[in-house]
Amino acid sequence: MAAVLAATGLFLYVRLGSALDRTIDQGLRARAADVAALVEQADTGLREAQNLPGRDTGFAQVVGVEGTVVDATPGLAGQPLLTDRQLELARRGETFFAQTIDDERVRLLAMPVTAQDQRLVVIVGASLETRSDALGDLESQLLVGGPIALLLASLGGYVLAAAALRPVERMGERAATISTASPGRRLPVPPADDEISRLGRRLNEMLARLEAALERERTLVSNASHELRTPLALLKTEIELALDEPDSAPALAAALRSAGEETDRLAQLADDLLLLASVDSGELPLRRTSVPIAELLYTIATRFRRRATDAGRTIEVAAPSDLLALVDRRRLEQALANLVENSLRHGAGTVRLEASAGPGVLTLHVTDQGRGFAPQFLELAFERFSRADGSRAGAGLGLAIVAAIAHAHGGTVTASNAPAGGADIALTVPGMERAERIDTSPAERR
Repeated sequence: MAAVLAATGLFLYVRLGSALDRTIDQGLRARAADVAALVEQADTGLREAQNLPGRDTGFAQVVGVEGTVVDATPGLAGQPLLTDRQLELARRGETFFAQTIDDERVRLLAMPVTAQDQRLVVIVGASLETRSDALGDLESQLLVGGPIALLLASLGGYVLAAAALRPVERMGERAATISTASPGRRLPVPPADDEISRLGRRLNEMLARLEAALERERTLVSNASHELRTPLALLKTEIELALDEPDSAPALAAALRSAGEETDRLAQLADDLLLLASVDSGELPLRRTSVPIAELLYTIATRFRRRATDAGRTIEVAAPSDLLALVDRRRLEQALANLVENSLRHGAGTVRLEASAGPGVLTLHVTDQGRGFAPQFLELAFERFSRADGSRAGAGLGLAIVAAIAHAHGGTVTASNAPAGGADIALTVPGMERAERIDTSPAERR
């Protein structure tokens, strides 16, 4: 504010000085014209001219060719007002000068005139005392009014800033009391639609997201604990049964087989949780290689063919043999295996693996002919530990892992119901490319 006031004061000072100079110059030109008219009248002299004011408001002098004073207002009949150099400039055209005469600053205008058959120089002048007094008064007013204006502006700015930041202080006090033990609390948002209120709303939205994330973490821990408790309880039961009948080889073998199955379930759950933890930390590693998609789909179909046959179902593959994709084969196999596992467990009819190519992307569909997804479950299909039917087996992590793998590849995954019935999971990843046709063996095609 001090800089603004100083710049404003300087601007006013310069503008006033320029305006006063223009006024003085206009007056000097008018006087010079009057004097020139008098000089052209041979019978009239400046001393007898009644229309020219005195020294305090204006004066005039006429100088001849040799620099002698031809005529002048009273008191200026002595030496010429201009030096020889200045007279030489004045003979060439109208020229302004600033000089000191008798300790007084004056402004002079010299202009050439042809009169009485000779080349003369008319010099008119005006005192600069009035100009100096006006600028001095302005300077005094600025020196007095500037600090007062600065003080008032500072006080007003302080009051306005304090009023504007008071909502921030209230939000800070409320933020100090918010913790996980008090969910649902939000920052107070001022009613005005300004930057502070928008900041408060965004912070409240962030608090809501953090609470949702914390709730998801709590749900994850709760569900993981539940999923771990079940196989551990079964393991303990099988071990106790084996210890109760140590001499029964069939009972011991059955207990060991059941214990092995539950151990596999625990290991799979631990692997799934570790993968999701890697995704959450942004460190899911990918080893991208050029993968023949048709061969990959036939590999998945072969892996689950016996299980499908035992259930009286079939697995079909439809993929161009020249499709290649730059993906992590192991992770993509894991995602497709989870999808086929879900279709065999919860679906019905034929499971179909289909691949198609788009502009730079690869789309994989896994469909079945079962009941499909419940409408209310479609939005939650890829949430962790989500199940369309709470009684179904499994930890509810399969589709969440599929989504994590798709996102790690920079792709997307969607769940929908096919028009003819059944679930349809579409996995889209970038990195598709064409290659020479890849021969697939008859065994693979079966």
